[in-house]
Formats: sequence, structure tokens, C-alpha cells
Amino acid sequence: MTPAQLSRTVLHTVRRAVEDDELCVAVPERVKVRTPPRPGCGDYATNVALLLARGARGSRGEGDALGIAEILRRRLVLAPGIARVDVAAPGFLNITLEGTSHAQLVGAVLSQGLRYGHGDALAGVSVPLGAGDEVRAALVAHVVRGLVDATGGVVVPGDGPVVRAVPVSGRDLLTRLGPDAARWALLRPAGHDLPDLDPAHLLSQREDNALFRVQYAHARTRALMRNASQLGIIPQPQPQPQPHDAPAEPGAYCQPAEAALLALLADYPRTLEAAARHRAPDRLARQLVALADGFFRFHDACPALPSGESGESGESGERKPSAVHRSRLALADAAGAVLAGGLHLLGISAPDHL
Repeated sequence: MTPAQLSRTVLHTVRRAVEDDELCVAVPERVKVRTPPRPGCGDYATNVALLLARGARGSRGEGDALGIAEILRRRLVLAPGIARVDVAAPGFLNITLEGTSHAQLVGAVLSQGLRYGHGDALAGVSVPLGAGDEVRAALVAHVVRGLVDATGGVVVPGDGPVVRAVPVSGRDLLTRLGPDAARWALLRPAGHDLPDLDPAHLLSQREDNALFRVQYAHARTRALMRNASQLGIIPQPQPQPQPHDAPAEPGAYCQPAEAALLALLADYPRTLEAAARHRAPDRLARQLVALADGFFRFHDACPALPSGESGESGESGERKPSAVHRSRLALADAAGAVLAGGLHLLGISAPDHL
């Protein structure tokens, strides 16, 4: 279940509670869900009860919000794909998804590939976009046009986006940085920030170079897939049923690093929508950096190959591949697909080797 699907589920739950006269509030047009800022608070959280309480007649504030949240909690916990819903003061709903929902998300990413996150989120929305001769403004406008198209919106003539100009020509940038680093330098900062054009920062293959981390994360996912193929391991989004006499294996995607990476994958479609709506490719670039960092944490904490098989050599390992390895390989493959898709929208290459 993606955040967009969960948002629709929560909105439908509010509407049904109003229709059944359990709530007397105005049904909002949209409901937002967010990844909780702290672990242990479910997979997603929403403040819809607080917003409904503020708009209700005769509202008593926090007390009403907690009451509304409890009504919604009782209904939401019955919805398919939701395992648990908790109410937290002053009126938040913390939602935990069923494990099958995580596997379905990974499966959706793998089936859609580079087009994961594309859709009709901005259907019927007109995004004003101007054209400029300055190299950064022209590049941002070009990328925004692609983002709007990917999310179903329509570009109309208008002003902006407004960005700080750079004191160098496009040809000079390409000569100094090459196409990938030049694009990243102009697209990664917010429009009001002045880009860092130092080749020493943008071309270094070190962790402090965000573009290198993103591209290397993608290359690492491809290396994992090559190694898995050599070992005959087929990625599966979730552990498959085991024989009754087989040793019990841990469930799919139950580790914190797995959950954090899944949350980033789930948030990706909303990031594309926001980047298109606000004409801000930097939002997509920041999401890719977060996704790369999340992948590395997952890679270090949750081995996707049996012990001794994580390198390129294909040497015989100490353990046989398990269902958990297959599920983690699927998650790594999905992360690689999203990284490649995001880089493609920015016009930047996603190398298989670095």
C-alpha cells in the first residue's frame, strides 16, 4: 500500500463515518499521511483528526480530536492491508501496515520499473512554466516539464520557475564537469540557492559527493543482482511458504533498515508530484540522496546474499540462500529501479558499474 493509497483509504473512512452519522464534520478533499519522525510509531501517521476537530462546530480542541481519532481508528483497523492503528496525543493516528502490503509495494515497483511513481496525480492541474535563456533556468524548466508530464499535469505558459542564475555558460559547465555533474550541480540546490560548481566536489568519488552516493547506490544494486544471478538466486518480494518441517525464518521486511527503505520507496510518487507541482526538481534530487543513504543502511544491516557471497567474486559461501535473502534482493532491486527512474527524470545516467 503506497501513501497515496493509504490517503485514499483514510479519506474513505472519514466519508463513511460521516455518512453513518458517527462524525459531524466537513469531509476534506484530501488527507495527508507522513512517515513518523520517530521509530516505533507505525509505518505512517496522519493528523486528519486534529484538522477535523478544528473545523467542527463547537469543537473543544484536543478532546474532540482524540474522540474523532478513536472513531477513525476503530474503522481503519478493519481496512485491508492495515495491521494496527494507534491514537497518539493530541490526536494523531499511527498506522502500521500488514507485511503483505510491504511485499505488494516492492512488487509494484519491480513491475513498473523506471515508470514507478508516474501517473495521474496532477490530472487536471495546470502548471505555469516560462522559458529562459539563462542555462540554469532553461534546464530547470526542461526537467519540470518532464515531471509534469510524468504526473499527468499540463504545462501552460507562465512565469518561472525563478532560480538564481549561474555566472557560466552551459558549454563551460559541460567542459568542466561533464553532463551528469553539470546537471546535478544546477538541479540539486533549491532555486533560491547558488549552486556549487567546484569540480573538486562534484567529480570526487567520495561519500561527501551526493551525486556519487546516488549513482554508486544504483551500481551496488546492480552488482547484487549480478551476484544473485550467478548463484541462481531469484529475488522474491516476500518469503515463500516453507515446508512444515523446515526451520522457521524471520518475516519479510521486519528490520528497521528494511522498513525505512520501504518508506522511502513508498514516498517516491508523492515526491514526484510535489516536485512537479512546485516546479522544484531539487525535491526529487534530495529524495534520491535520502534513498541512496537508506539503501546503504539496509545493505549494511540486512545482508541480501548468504554469508561470503556479497562480493563480485561469486565464491562459495557459508550458508545457503534463504527466502529472506530473496526478499531482500527484491527490495534492493526495487531501490535500484527507483534510483534509476529518478536519475532519468533529471537527465542523469544511472551506471551499472562504478
